[in-house]
Amino acid sequence: MDSASIMVWSVLFGGIGIGYFMYGKKQRALIPFCIGLSLFVFPYFMPSVTMLLIVGVILVAIPYFIKI
Repeated sequence: MDSASIMVWSVLFGGIGIGYFMYGKKQRALIPFCIGLSLFVFPYFMPSVTMLLIVGVILVAIPYFIKI
């Protein structure tokens, strides 16, 4: 069950990452662009579902708090 959960959450965060990436590229905004790239990559390095969720939620929330 653990690997299935990691797979589902990885796909979800990857989908959000695609949105941030496309928005950042179109608007030439650095923060959403970089967050989008990191949302693509970080699930490969997370050993547990808990860590995946914590890091994913933090990365998704960063563009709401940092406006450049």
